Formats: sequence, C-alpha cells, structure tokens
Amino acid sequence: MSKKDFNHSDQIVPYADTIMVRDSCLCLHVRRAARTVARRFDDAFRPLDLTSGQYSLLMSLNRPHPPRMKDVADLLAMDRTTLTANLKPLERRGLIEITPDPKDKRGRLLALTKDGLHLLSRAFPIWQETQQQLENQVANSDPKQLLAALINLSQEPGN
Repeated sequence: MSKKDFNHSDQIVPYADTIMVRDSCLCLHVRRAARTVARRFDDAFRPLDLTSGQYSLLMSLNRPHPPRMKDVADLLAMDRTTLTANLKPLERRGLIEITPDPKDKRGRLLALTKDGLHLLSRAFPIWQETQQQLENQVANSDPKQLLAALINLSQEPGN
C-alpha cells in the first residue's frame, strides 16, 4: 500500500492506544528522562569543557589500579568500539593514558593522568550539586528506590 492509498480510517492501532503508550511506556519515559538528565549534567560541566559522558568515563577510571578496557566498557554498557571512540578526545587532551596490559599484550589498561585527576577533582563538586538538584526533583518519591529500580531494569535478563 502506498502512502497516498493510506486512509486514517484504515488505522489498525487505535489512537487511544497511542495515548496509552505515550502516558505509560517505560522505554519512552526512561529515554526522555535520560536525555533530560544528561543535558542537565552537560550544561553543568560545560565550563570545564566536559560532557556528562566524559565525566562518567573519567570517573570510571578513578580506581586504585588501571582497569582493562573490557571492564570499563561493561561498566558503562558500551561496546569496545564506542568506548575507544569516546577515549580518543580524552587521550588527545592528556586526561587519560592507554597502555598495553602487561598480563595480556592484546589488552589495554586505562588510567587517569595528573591532568585527568585534576579535572575530575574540579568536576566532582559540580556533579554533587547537580545530582542533589535532580534528587530533589524526585524527593516526593524515594530517590534510592528509583535508582534501585533503574539499576534493576539495566540488568540483562538471565544475569
């Protein structure tokens, strides 16, 4: 059927169902919330020339021992190709260092540089303030319960 042959009276899914999905779809509302939250953090980190995704990536490297790429990719729910693309600008800025894994020459270890640690220390109070503001927006509900529910939803079935 071509587009010109389509008649709205032929609609298979009733408009009422569209409204029901609009008002109750977890996928839609989690995505909208995620974009809104990311935008709030992006705006807050802008003076540091940092995005919310870059902040999360830098924070994921703040460990006593440099993590393997696979571990960081798993934590951030990214494939390795996406992680590599996200690491490049941070490496160019001198914020991270990527070195071969001495235990597995095919693997790579990721570490914050001194500049990366310094930027993270400047970004952390901004994160705290923005996080508190967002938590206050869900204050009538339990932010810890919301976080637990989101973590539960992000688990792959069978894991």
